[in-house]
Amino acid sequence: MKKTIIYFMIGILAILGMTGQVEASSSDLKLNHLAFEARINTDGSMDVTEKWNIRIEDTNTLYKTFQTDKSKYSDITNVKVTEVTNGSNQLLRQQNQWNYHMPKGNYFGGMNEDNEFEIAWGVGLENSSATKVYHISYQVKDAIAKYSDYAELYWQFIGEEFEVDAKNVTGTIFLPAHVNNMDEIKVWGHTEDMNGEIYATNTNKIEFNINQFCSGRYVEIRTLFPTQMITSSKRGSNIPRLERVIQEETTWVNQANQRRKMRENTRKIIVIAINIIAMVLTIFMIKSIIKNIKKIKNRKKLIPSQEIKYYREMPRENATPAEALALLNEQIKGLNNSSYLGKIFSATLLDLSLKKIIDFQIQNEKDITIKILKDKSEELESIKDEKEIFKFLKNSCGDKNDEITTKELEKYIKKSGTKVLELAEHINEYTKEALYEQQLADSKKVQEKSNITGCIILLAIVMPLTIFGSIVALSLSVKVIATIPFILTGIIQLIVFSILSSRTSQLTQQGIDEKEKWKGLKKYMEDFSMLDKREIPEIVIWEKFLVYATAFGIADKVLKQLKMVYPNVSEELTRNHYSYMYLMMNTNFSNSFSNAVSSSMSTAYSSATGGGGGFSGGGRRPDGGRRRWRRKIIPLLSRFI
Repeated sequence: MKKTIIYFMIGILAILGMTGQVEASSSDLKLNHLAFEARINTDGSMDVTEKWNIRIEDTNTLYKTFQTDKSKYSDITNVKVTEVTNGSNQLLRQQNQWNYHMPKGNYFGGMNEDNEFEIAWGVGLENSSATKVYHISYQVKDAIAKYSDYAELYWQFIGEEFEVDAKNVTGTIFLPAHVNNMDEIKVWGHTEDMNGEIYATNTNKIEFNINQFCSGRYVEIRTLFPTQMITSSKRGSNIPRLERVIQEETTWVNQANQRRKMRENTRKIIVIAINIIAMVLTIFMIKSIIKNIKKIKNRKKLIPSQEIKYYREMPRENATPAEALALLNEQIKGLNNSSYLGKIFSATLLDLSLKKIIDFQIQNEKDITIKILKDKSEELESIKDEKEIFKFLKNSCGDKNDEITTKELEKYIKKSGTKVLELAEHINEYTKEALYEQQLADSKKVQEKSNITGCIILLAIVMPLTIFGSIVALSLSVKVIATIPFILTGIIQLIVFSILSSRTSQLTQQGIDEKEKWKGLKKYMEDFSMLDKREIPEIVIWEKFLVYATAFGIADKVLKQLKMVYPNVSEELTRNHYSYMYLMMNTNFSNSFSNAVSSSMSTAYSSATGGGGGFSGGGRRPDGGRRRWRRKIIPLLSRFI
């Protein structure tokens, strides 16, 4: 079974490695399309318009910053931000002072507190979401450097500090005039993922395109064009530029080609490895399927020796509530959760009262005291699960002379998360041991059932992910043919495991027979008011039945029927001193500790996981939704594929 898990994990990790990069980031901003239009002027300036089609969630301010770099430009001016709604343009109001949060409908263009040039505008979507279209325009002074042979634009349209992903980024750059021959226009594009294209598409026009842009990258365009198009510029020098630029770009192109070749080779190796792994796993699963089909044929599902609809006696006099619940639900290893523990705790207190080990003293519905009778506690030496609950109760009393109110006990449970977790584990372990000792459960079958269940869960997770990974791989023209038989055998394996699980009982034949009796008793307690009254036992018998009704979670239903069948039940209980039955009849005792146990275990699990408790709901700055620094996880394989 361990090998199965290892093989499955290797296979899914290998296949998922082909699906590209994975981001651990908030999805509050996503550009559907970002389009740039840049017009170069004869004075060396450049007019830029950015068209943002963006999906916004829980954000009040959008912004873009430009690194201050006098070697690239001298200033940015004429900033305008326009919102486009149904084809109508609405110019936002300009604000002269920088603010971390911009009011809705206002924009700012100038230096921010980090000495960067920033364009920011308020969108007013702090607690909502929408798709918006904005046009941001500005002029870059001295964007062009003028040399003796060529003029040069070397500009980052998107910098590494840009925080928003984009499905598509496009750009058009218009030169100041037309060239005689398009060979006079030299163009290069730079981006880390090498996933863009750039061309001179006309005698005065350059276009570029990038699909699936990832935030934290950059988009940089470099172009050379005839120097006489620029009449004046504060940048450049009277020396030739073409040869040096071609040398630099040739070096970078060669490096990029080497990276592409390495990626392609790595991609081929990974594809071959994935197909080999998938084939090995397929062979392994075929063998496992054949083996498990033989098990199914040779294994008959255990059935009760006698079918019982109603059972009116105690199936086993010395059965603890935990043992009865474990048999009824066939949860030999699963009692250590809050839904079971709350019922077991309440039912065991009732059983301890019945054994005269504790006593309930009732003043009124809200004032109930549990008193420990010390001279009877030795009776629990051989009943380990009840002894654990008795010890927990005794510790909760502290120095109060072995008594505690139910309210105080609930508070103690809520604040003692670690102790409650330990109690749950001990009860689970002791109950399992007791069922093994009494030959009601089979330890080997319990382990086998647990392994099968683990494999079913793993397959249910792995198969959809593998299918998804294969679809993505095929969309990228990656041939992972061997995953198809792997998926088919995985689905067959899932079906086989499910059938095998249904035929694998954790109980022995003796345990199955006793489980049938507990089912019959539960059914009887649920329906007894509808049966012939002559078949209903004396009320004293219900004192024992109610212990198990509480463990099974049906105590409220039973109590309602008792009141119907015995109209004077409260008087009889008082007269005959059936203290805990009176308690249950007149209070909410059967559910008293369930919420306390659930809350306590939940808090304990949170603390154990995070090293503390009480804090939750992370992933967002408490600043109203402006800056969202995005943390990325990029698998090594995705960088080469």
